[in-house]
Amino acid sequence: MDTVERHRSLYKGTTPPWKETYRKRCVERLKNSRSKLLDRYRQMGADEPRSSSGASIIVQEVMEEEWSALQSEDQRLPSLWSPHGMPEISSSGKEYDELAVLEEIHQELMSQEMSIIEQYERNLQFEQQYISSAVEGMDEMHIICPICHMNNLSINSYFISCPCGLYINTKKRNITPDVLQRLLEARVSEHMEDCLNNPVFSLAHDTDSHPSLMISCQVACDYLSVVL
Repeated sequence: MDTVERHRSLYKGTTPPWKETYRKRCVERLKNSRSKLLDRYRQMGADEPRSSSGASIIVQEVMEEEWSALQSEDQRLPSLWSPHGMPEISSSGKEYDELAVLEEIHQELMSQEMSIIEQYERNLQFEQQYISSAVEGMDEMHIICPICHMNNLSINSYFISCPCGLYINTKKRNITPDVLQRLLEARVSEHMEDCLNNPVFSLAHDTDSHPSLMISCQVACDYLSVVL
């Protein structure tokens, strides 16, 4: 057993006092970096090679940046990262198994990062399926009802309606199937920029009891917008 292994065996099970603070900060930074993560994911593609340390680029950045911030507040904390972004643990004078702690936090962040990406992929699939269904039969100018997802909307110069109960007065508004399609796509895409959950459509009435088609998120954000 070499020196490092003997050191890890000696201090196995001990927890450094900075662990929980560091872990929470990393988790929060990753959560707040969701847009950056998804932008990087879209640019790189799902098959982009990981870094040599096994961490994704965004997770490694999160861990390095958060450790630097924590270390600036407490100069007694050790330097855990080399200039090349690799964990740099010295066995001399250490009371805790820092490498094991970093590995544990790294695995938790990787799991959360994958969860964000998988949720994004599911939501992207939902958007693509919705747009496909919305434009299905465009040769006949048909759009699937965004509320019931079952019937084709009836669209004319005076109103938009569906057997499920949707009815919107469109007189003098020049709403064609093509215009409605673009409005629906724009609102769905707008919501996806900041939230990975599936939005829902509903009818709302104003003070004059005129119904409007609304899109909202009832899961994770406060998104609410008028479609028509």
